[in-house]
Amino acid sequence: MELKLFPDTKGLIFDLDGTIADTMPIHYIAWKKTVARYGIKLSQKIFYSLAGVPAYETVNELNKIFSVKMDAGKVSVEKEQEYEKNMFMAKPIEPAVRLIHKYAGKLPLSIGTGADRIIAEKALKIIGLASYFPVVVTSDDVKNGKPNTETFLLCAKLMNVEPSKCQVFEDSELGFQAARKAGMMMTDVKKYYTVNMDI
Repeated sequence: MELKLFPDTKGLIFDLDGTIADTMPIHYIAWKKTVARYGIKLSQKIFYSLAGVPAYETVNELNKIFSVKMDAGKVSVEKEQEYEKNMFMAKPIEPAVRLIHKYAGKLPLSIGTGADRIIAEKALKIIGLASYFPVVVTSDDVKNGKPNTETFLLCAKLMNVEPSKCQVFEDSELGFQAARKAGMMMTDVKKYYTVNMDI
């Protein structure tokens, strides 16, 4: 199945991990290895329930879920170090890539991600899509990540497109909530393809 635009779409906003970059299994392994050092056995179910949440906030949520007291700053850094070791394995997700190639130069394109800027930009370079996105909004650019609307509204502002004319492509429930609350059109990419969690 091919991803398509709604008739009123004037700007496209893409999540990064699990939407245009097949990085979710790499993130999962990184989180699993990192928190195992603190006695936590992380399941895919819990991992996916926190998809789209910045690393610092993810640690805080895991502390609540497992009743532990990991240092959010320290563990976030450890996780990103684990992730960077295997980022080279990231692949572009073809249905999204075809849509990006089709509308590049015709409609404004942006990235709205919960990743930090260094990681996001590196991932875009690895999958060969960095040059397609003049607007990249990361966790470094907002105070409140998804499901807050701040990430997507900033994308719309920087693209100079009304929020109601933006179409968001997402794979996580928190991203869906953010898009809806921002008054944007939303496409659940999981209906069009499934990212393999095995590496």
